[in-house]
Formats: sequence, structure tokens, C-alpha cells
Amino acid sequence: MQVRLIEYTPQPIKTIYVAARTCYSARTPEEVGKTLPSETRMKALIKRIISQGHTSILEHVTFSFSICDVSRACSHQLVRHRIASYSQQSQRYVRSHGEFVIPPSIRRRKRAGELFRRVVDGLYASYCALLDMGISKEDARYVLPNAQTTNLVMTMDLRELVHAASLRLCSRSQWEIRTLFQKVKREVAKKERFVATLLVPKCKHMGYCPEEDSCGLTPKK
Repeated sequence: MQVRLIEYTPQPIKTIYVAARTCYSARTPEEVGKTLPSETRMKALIKRIISQGHTSILEHVTFSFSICDVSRACSHQLVRHRIASYSQQSQRYVRSHGEFVIPPSIRRRKRAGELFRRVVDGLYASYCALLDMGISKEDARYVLPNAQTTNLVMTMDLRELVHAASLRLCSRSQWEIRTLFQKVKREVAKKERFVATLLVPKCKHMGYCPEEDSCGLTPKK
């Protein structure tokens, strides 16, 4: 799996601060932007307003990621976060090259790994055979498994990114999409560490664990 940040809103802290101040100021957004306090004070205001639930100010900042070699099972989970934009590699137009994601629980066990490889290799062979028979890629793809790799571009505003990360960074989330969001957070941190600190499991926002089976990171309510 490879995740790369390919585009984002310049000066995200300034953008969020100006949006926040505009809500409570008689000045225009442009005027607010010309008289900025220190970055420390901007961050403090942003944190306070977010803690009050005024998270719409985060929507003015967006991040676009290149996401490669994740499974179709993972991408199906990802696109359930609907307040985002996705452009995904099409199985209708792009021929599969027989690359699959093998879950660690299967990879660790020899017999399970052998069975998995036998099944997915057989499915890929059937896919190729259908193509050789003249079946179109859009129909032959029906035999491909959820393990098939895919590439996509994902764009999210920061409000949705915080929400998605709060669910997917939880230790109870599925391993592959949790790994994806761990990589997303690392990419964001390379550009703006303060913004990355907002990407945490939901228990860190709530102050307690709402899950029935807690990992112990925060106390249960």
C-alpha cells in the first residue's frame, strides 16, 4: 500500500482561522487575513472553537491523496465516507494484472496462504481465459475477488477527514483501512503537524471509549 499527499490547501491554519474569526467579526475575511496573530494564538482559537462543536470551519481546507495497491475490499469501505471525492481505477477499462492483497492472518499460516493463492490465481486464470474468449473486461471482471488491488485519488475536506480518521484509526477498525488512515495521518503531518494532531480515534475526541469491547486507550463511559 502506498499513500501520498498530492495536493492540499496552502496555509491551512490561516484559512481555518480566518473562517473562524469571520463568524464573529464585523470585518471582512480579507481584512481578518491582513491582521493575523501569532500561529500559537491562531491554533489556540481553532482548538477552542472545535471543542465547542463549531467544526464547519474545517471544511475550507482540503487534502488530495494518491492511494495505490489497496484491495477492492478496502476501497469499498473507504467510499462509504460519502462527503468526499473519489476517482478510482476502472476494471472496465484497465486490465487486471493479477495482483492481490493477502491479509496478514492468512499470510502467517502456510496452509491458509497456499489455499488463498490457489483460489485467487485460479480466479485470475479464469479472468484471462474469459478475455481470450472475447468477453469484455467489464464482464470478465465479475470473477475477480475483493483482494484485487486498485488505485484511486481521494479528496476530503478536513472536517470529513477528522471524522473518517476518528472511526478508522480506532483499534477495532478493519486492519487494512486502519493502515491506510495511519499513512494518511503521516502524510498530513509532513506538511502540517497541528492539523495531523486532529486525526485521532474517536475516543480521543470524546474523552471516553464508546465501544463495547475497549482496547483500553481511554476509559469506558
